[in-house]
Formats: sequence, C-alpha cells, structure tokens
Amino acid sequence: MAIKLYKPTTPGRRKTSVISSPLVSKKAKLPKNLVTIRKKHSGRNNQGKITVRHKGGGEKRYIRIVDFKMDKYDIPAKIERIEYDPNRNANIALVCYRDGERRYVLAHEGIKIGEHIVSSKTKLTISEGNRFPLSLIPTGISVYNVELKPGTGGKLARSAGSSLTFIGIDGDRAQLKLPSGEMRIVSKDCCATIGTVSNSEYRNIRWGKAGRMRHRGIKPAVRGKVMNPCDHPHGGGEGKHPIGMKHPKTLWGKPALGVKTRKNNKYSDKFIIARRKKRR
Repeated sequence: MAIKLYKPTTPGRRKTSVISSPLVSKKAKLPKNLVTIRKKHSGRNNQGKITVRHKGGGEKRYIRIVDFKMDKYDIPAKIERIEYDPNRNANIALVCYRDGERRYVLAHEGIKIGEHIVSSKTKLTISEGNRFPLSLIPTGISVYNVELKPGTGGKLARSAGSSLTFIGIDGDRAQLKLPSGEMRIVSKDCCATIGTVSNSEYRNIRWGKAGRMRHRGIKPAVRGKVMNPCDHPHGGGEGKHPIGMKHPKTLWGKPALGVKTRKNNKYSDKFIIARRKKRR
C-alpha cells in the first residue's frame, strides 16, 4: 500500500491523495451470489423522516456479502484476489475453498495472492489470516474480527488497520485489550482471526475536495453558530461570535462534545473490566 499524491493541476487536485496498490482489484467481475443491491435511504426511517443528518446522494454501490463467521472448518481456502470494497475502509479478499465454494473475507495486513488460510476449532496453525477459538490462540497475539458470542460472527476490530491484543484466559473467559485501552472479556469459545486488518494507510488519505465526500454520500454540515436562534441553540449574535453558553448543545438542546452517551447499567457493562483511557 502506498499513498499516491496528484500533481496540483486544479485546486481540488492540489490536496488530494489516494491509496494505490497494484494488488488490489477495483474493476473485477463480482460473483453474482456474493453481492446484493444497496438501497438508498438517505438517513430516513420508514416514515420518511430524517433520523441521521448529512446523508444523501453518493455513487451507486453493490453490497459485498462478507463472511465474518468463516465457519468452514479444517478446509483450506486459497486467496484468489484482493478487492476494493466501497462499503468499508478495509480491503476484502475472494477466497476459494478446496470444495469449490467462494466467499469474501476481510483481508489481513500483508496478504498475498495464492496463499492459503484455514479456520479450525481443534488444530492451531499460527499464521496471519487463520481463524481459531481464543482458547487455542497464544497470549499476546494481535487478533481481529473477534466474536462477542460464539457462532455469531466477528463484531470487534473490523475496520482498516485495527486489531485487538489477546491478554489471556481466566476461567471460561478470554481477556482482550481494545485499541482505546478498554479491557473486555468474552467467552473463550469465541473465534478470532490472527493478524491485523488490511489497508492501515486509509487514515492518511486527504480527501481534497467536497466533491469526493458527496461521492461517498456525505452531505455538508452547517455549523450551529452561523444559524439563527430559531434554528439552533448556538445561533444568533453579530459577526463571528462564540456560542454564548456554558456548554455546547445539539440542535435539540441536549449537551454535546464530551458528554457520555453510553446508557447507564447497559447489559454489556459486566463484560468490561477496565474503561478506555481518558483523553487529556
């Protein structure tokens, strides 16, 4: 992976960069049984009301059906090609199992076309891309696509460049350290994939111009302080003024920026043994 910088032929190109990799295929023919049409909702619910702002437009996309379970155990799979997925920041890989079935899986960092990966519940083979229960994995190894409940498919560490650190086993629970510093416990029978998610350079992209954000389906966000008082709590005043209140608020008058949004007594609190590090 490498960051490609464009020549400043236009104002938009001057600060634009993209990720360039000869291994990643962007125009490959998609298997029909592994894609589905992505319907657009533009942030609206079933009543047509906007529940998520700043969404709309964007390029037409197909949803790639990614296998987060990798539940074909003890059957080696060959990496056929690495593909760009417009619906996530990580790359995906098309794998072909020995019995002929093809699936999409999350690509790991350092993946190579032609290599083999395997998923197993009994025999451990330490190699990036292989998937095993946490009870078999040695401590201190980086893992991704980790399950919260056995058999439900990976939920943790699925974004580009992310991984968790496997701390160890305590009874029937496995301890994991998240990138935020949070310590969480899950069942030792939960499966995880060894390695780190691919495309770690994604966070270094410079989008360059507003048009690229519109292609992603993200519409502009207007600051509250430039609105009128009837439209936002921060609105009103003369010139470039501060928000004029002790704490910032949302459009609906609720506290914003730094306020805890996690529910009290949430069901998963018992699985968190140490909260994330506080930012200074």
